[in-house]
Order: sequence, then structure tokens, then C-alpha cells
Amino acid sequence: MGAPFKKFEAHASGGPRIREIPMRMVLPNLVTVLAICAGLSGIRFAFENRFEIAVVMVLLAAFLDGIDGRLARMLKATSKFGAQMDSLADIVNFGVAPALVLYAFLLDRAGSPGWIAALLFTIACAMRLARFNVLADDTDQPAWQTEYFVGVPAPAGAVLVMLPLYLYFLRLGLEPTRPAAFVGSGFTVLVAFLLVSRLPVYSGKSVKIPGDRVLPVILGVLLYILLLMAYPWYTLTASVAGYLLFLPFSVRAYSKRAMREGEKVPPSDIG
Repeated sequence: MGAPFKKFEAHASGGPRIREIPMRMVLPNLVTVLAICAGLSGIRFAFENRFEIAVVMVLLAAFLDGIDGRLARMLKATSKFGAQMDSLADIVNFGVAPALVLYAFLLDRAGSPGWIAALLFTIACAMRLARFNVLADDTDQPAWQTEYFVGVPAPAGAVLVMLPLYLYFLRLGLEPTRPAAFVGSGFTVLVAFLLVSRLPVYSGKSVKIPGDRVLPVILGVLLYILLLMAYPWYTLTASVAGYLLFLPFSVRAYSKRAMREGEKVPPSDIG
């Protein structure tokens, strides 16, 4: 009679063996892990009523999550493991963390509607990311449509949904009351629908800066960063307002381009 259990082998059937991995392959995954730690730490600070630090940690998570892929491509360190890790981190940093921070600050005062709004936002973010992953390999779309996202990107949604916190930090007399919680719940649901909508949102990845305008653009970006450091809540509030105003212009630009190209299909989700 044979043994009831077979001996476990880490590399059965001649599977790949663990070998030395260059540090450049590890760095992007390390940034992704740091992003997850920042997002989860933001949730902790929110439950400790340290909301300013919580928002900073969530924004830091979004920033780190946004550069890990670019870092991997720059170092030529892309991998299937890194891609899957980044996708899972996106759900935490852009969906779970902002929703729970906002719920701890405001939405819980609305009771069940507030929790439903937080759930809808998180699920919408997960669906948005899943759609992005599915359509990322679609090469049948016209090239010009790769300049547009389908719906508001998940990082932008995370920044948008925390607008009630920015307004509170401005000390304008806005308090996390029950009526404000219902308004915040409605705004959260609106952002959730923007995430899963078919709204064409210009990505700006194909923009090329003329050589004679590089220095002014660098100064403009630097000015924005300095304003973000010196007046974070004013800058974030203005950024949210500007982004929301930008959406109709993006739709109009897409419609005009589609008419010129003779296309009636929705935009791709590549990018």
C-alpha cells in the first residue's frame, strides 16, 4: 500500500527554480507594497480621527501607485507578477481606502445610505479597474481612441470622492452633520457612476510639448506642486472643480474627433 500523501516538492515537474533577481526587478514591486501600506495606514488614521494625515496617506498611496508601473517600464523590469500586484493594489488604494476614510469622517452619520454609497464607490472602482484590464489588450480600436479613457480613471475618482474632506479642512464652517452626510453620500454615488460610465475622458498621454515651451511648462508644474505643498486643501479643491469642468470639454472634443474620423464606436480603455 502506497503512502497516503505524496511528498511536496516546491518545483514539481521541473518547474522554474528560484534564482537571483536583479534589484531593478524588485524596486517597482517595493513601491507597490509601500503604496498599499500608505493606503491601509490612511484607513487606520481615519478611525483614529486623524483625518488630515489620513487624506495625505491616501493621496500618497495614489501617487506611489501611479509611478510604480512607469518605474517598471523605465527600468525594463515589467513582469506578470508586478502587473497583478499593481492591479490588486489599485483596488485598495483607489477604492477601499478613500471610501473608508470618507465613511469614517462623514458618511457614517447618514446611517445605511452612507454605507451603501461607500460600497457602491468601492465596487465601481473595482469594476472600472477590471474593465481597464480586460480592454488593455484590445488592438482593434482606432489609434486615436487610445487618447481617451472610458469613464473617469480610478486615481482621479479617489481624489474626487474626498472633496468633502478638503472643504472641511478649509475651515469654511462646514461640519460633518447628518444633512451634510446625505449630500456627501449623493456625491459619492455620482463619482461612482462617473467611474463606470462610458464618458470619454482625455488622457493627455499623447500630448507633445514644443521645444520652446518646455521651460514654461516645467515652471507651471513646479508652481502647482508648490501650491499643493503650501495650500494643499485650496489646491485640491480647485483641482477637483477644474477636473469636473474639464469633463464636458473632453466629451465635446471626442465627439468632434469621432465626426472627423467617421467613427461611432465608444472610446477604447487603453492607456
